[in-house]
Amino acid sequence: MLNRRAFSRALAATVASASVASVAACSPAAGPAATGAGTAPTGAGGNTSFGPLKQINAGVLNIGYAEAGPADGPPVILLHGWPYDIHSYVDVAPILASSGYRVIVPYLRGYGSTTFLSKDTFRNGQQSVVAADIIALMDALKIQKATLGGFDWGARTAVIMAALWPERCKALVSVSGYLVTNLQAQLQPLPPAAELGWWYQFYFSTERGLRGYQQNTHDFNKLIWKIASPKWHFDDATFDRTAASFGNPDHVSIVIHNYRWRMSLAKGDPQYDSLEQKLSTSPVVTVPTITIASDFDGAASDGASYRNKFSGQYSHTVLKDIGHNVPQEAPEAFAKAIVDVDGYR
Repeated sequence: MLNRRAFSRALAATVASASVASVAACSPAAGPAATGAGTAPTGAGGNTSFGPLKQINAGVLNIGYAEAGPADGPPVILLHGWPYDIHSYVDVAPILASSGYRVIVPYLRGYGSTTFLSKDTFRNGQQSVVAADIIALMDALKIQKATLGGFDWGARTAVIMAALWPERCKALVSVSGYLVTNLQAQLQPLPPAAELGWWYQFYFSTERGLRGYQQNTHDFNKLIWKIASPKWHFDDATFDRTAASFGNPDHVSIVIHNYRWRMSLAKGDPQYDSLEQKLSTSPVVTVPTITIASDFDGAASDGASYRNKFSGQYSHTVLKDIGHNVPQEAPEAFAKAIVDVDGYR
């Protein structure tokens, strides 16, 4: 655990430097948040690169990842969502690294330089598989226990890891709370306004949607960014840095399978059935947790719908004027949540 005074010094120094070099300099030389609403700091540090990335074989993948901070620091693993990538944490990582954390930011399967070791492996996007990937990464890096943070797919993955493998999770920061998919519940219709918000899931369920995403990945995902974060005025360069990761040869397959699986329109891998069965019971997360909500969460931003899913020390924070990509839109607030939850017991 790192104290808040050290974190505050690191935050001030990192935001002041705000340069590409500041992230590269964080590469390892040797290898309680308040509950309630508030306006989040939105001044991103301006970093654009992690410097040289690393690769490691882990499970069925060769995983590409950024690493920052001292090799012997307390490990933190930060997980991105769709349609985003590791650059969601390009300003969070140097803040945490300057505070002494060892920060690992991996490309999920289907993104960036993460590739399959075998051409015969099922290009599977179901929820338990993505979580198993990160457990395999921890094994490969010899990390027994880490603090986890994530949003979108990354939040779902982090929550699943904390629920199924609590011995591997020291603490958790989850944007939008408890996102574990229950396939039976997914079959039930929602009110029309809510269904409208998930239009792309229905689109991806069709062959037209598959072809459309294949042909228009860049523009499709840029549209999602604008819809999910309407007050975030990102420039083309910021989006294009992330869009490069969508050129992964398995990206479309993984994304389409993920959303079709959620709708029970595509089968998962039977070897993960036991994990999915556990997840179908909506297991309670016992590790210390901070959940973060934003404007993206709308009426659910108070967190009441998932409060009973977290039984350890817990706080909930609402960030105003922030969209879905919380770590990139409000990096200081996200980094502070990681440091705060690291101090929970």
